[in-house]
Amino acid sequence: MEKANIYKILENVLDPEVPVLNILDLGIVRDVILRGAKIEVVITPTYTGCPAMNVIEFQIKMELAVAGFKDAKVKTILKPAWTTDWMTESGKQKLLEYGIVPPQYLTSEAGFRVSGAIPCPLCESIDTEILSEFGSTACKSLYRCKDCLEPFDYFKCH
Repeated sequence: MEKANIYKILENVLDPEVPVLNILDLGIVRDVILRGAKIEVVITPTYTGCPAMNVIEFQIKMELAVAGFKDAKVKTILKPAWTTDWMTESGKQKLLEYGIVPPQYLTSEAGFRVSGAIPCPLCESIDTEILSEFGSTACKSLYRCKDCLEPFDYFKCH
């Protein structure tokens, strides 16, 4: 079995909080280690204590078991800390199509706080305002467009 085949299987593991993204889109898969017939998938949570990680770990093991890898292991590492910079461009596009504005800046360029306007995913206006630092999940902020008046989530740079 080659790593590429394992990564293909992992494409089926969706983020339970944002089900349009798989764990590769999110960039939480740090490595796949093959030792003979044994597989270990190394992941980093988007946030320490993220409630979705237990579900994701279970889904990884289930997908691999269905593919014939009954004893697959999942290892969680916290260093280096996950960053939205690890998200794929495809994943960011999926977020936007789903109605969630993807991170607008690299954390290395903008730091952890957003300094510019966040465009509305519906009408693309940049006349928007933050309503709450916390949206539907800890990784998102709640914004409102001042033009179309619709609320929307922004996936925070992290």
